[in-house]
Parts: sequence; structure tokens; C-alpha cells
Amino acid sequence: MNRSERTQRLEQFAYRENMQFSETDSWSLFTYLEDFDLFQKGRRKKISNILFSSDVWMDTKLYVFDYEYRRGKGKNNRRKLYQQTVFFIQSKQLALPEFFMQPEHFFHKIGAYLGIEDIDFKEFPTFSNRYHLKSDDEERIRDLFEPSVTRFFTVEKDWCMEGIGFYLILYKRKRLFQDRSISNLISKGVQLCKLMQEDELGQL
Repeated sequence: MNRSERTQRLEQFAYRENMQFSETDSWSLFTYLEDFDLFQKGRRKKISNILFSSDVWMDTKLYVFDYEYRRGKGKNNRRKLYQQTVFFIQSKQLALPEFFMQPEHFFHKIGAYLGIEDIDFKEFPTFSNRYHLKSDDEERIRDLFEPSVTRFFTVEKDWCMEGIGFYLILYKRKRLFQDRSISNLISKGVQLCKLMQEDELGQL
């Protein structure tokens, strides 16, 4: 699927779901996202195909968008392109410590032997083996990742999730979700937000 076809399909999805749509970053999302790990990587960064909805009463804003950047270089100064769909929610009902969760790989396991930070949950070994979780506030993270959250990721694989204050993002590295899968992404993101917030989040 080329860029123009993807843009058209996502715009149609937004219309069906009663969401706003912008092909370009008309909301200046980088202003809110620059401190997240994902948005500190690479060069030639670009946000596009933004879906947006909000709940004024609950003071919540929800975005889903395509994000791309380039890393590395070889002959002829070529850089590898990374593209992913990102779920981003901004809610005053969230009060998140800064954290970063990603799929655990071999080098994380080596790092654990060297004393590199990884917050594990003995009562949820599948989650701890599957995901690498780091934060400077381990006590709050253990409260935040209550059993319902760890069980969610015991079933769900390959997710990355980051949180800072009122902001939460969810994505899979190098994975662009097709329009038919975005409803599912939104559903999972809102579910996690509800699990992590202090008060119940209303329907968006």
C-alpha cells in the first residue's frame, strides 16, 4: 500500500469513527512527545496520518498516528527507515511515573547479570521474561503494574509502552497497523489507560 492509499483509508476510517483527521502534524505533537524514548531516536522524524478524538468532560485527548524515522548509514549514506503506528493518550486522570517497557531480548538478559535495571515481578514470571521494564520510581511502578496490567501483557506480545505524567503511548516497533486493526489498537490503549488511572475514564 502506497502512502496516498494509506492516507485515504485512514481518513475514511476517521470519518466512520467520528474522529478528526490530519495528514500532517497540525497538533504539533512533537511538543508533547519529545521526552519519550521512541521520539529521541534517529533523524528525519515525521508524524503523519493523525486520528484524533477528545472527551471534554473527562479532559482526555486521544491520538493515533504514523511515526517514522531513519537510523544508521552505509554506502551512499543510506539510512534504514523505521515506521510504526502509535497510540497516544493525554489524560488529567493519569499520574504516571516515567517508565519505558519494551520486549525483552538477549542483551537485556545479559544486562540483568551486570546489574542493569529491570523491574521484575516474581508472581508474574511470564511477564517478567517477556518484557523489560525500567523506571527511576520502582515503588510507584509496582503499584501501577497491578495484576490486571501484568496479566494483560502476559497474553499480549511485542508491545512497547511509555508513560510520563499525563501521557501514555503504546506501539509495536516497526509495525504499521492497517485501518482494519486500528480499532483494536485503540481499544487496547483505552483499556490500559483505564487500568492505570486514578479514576475511571469515560467513553471517548
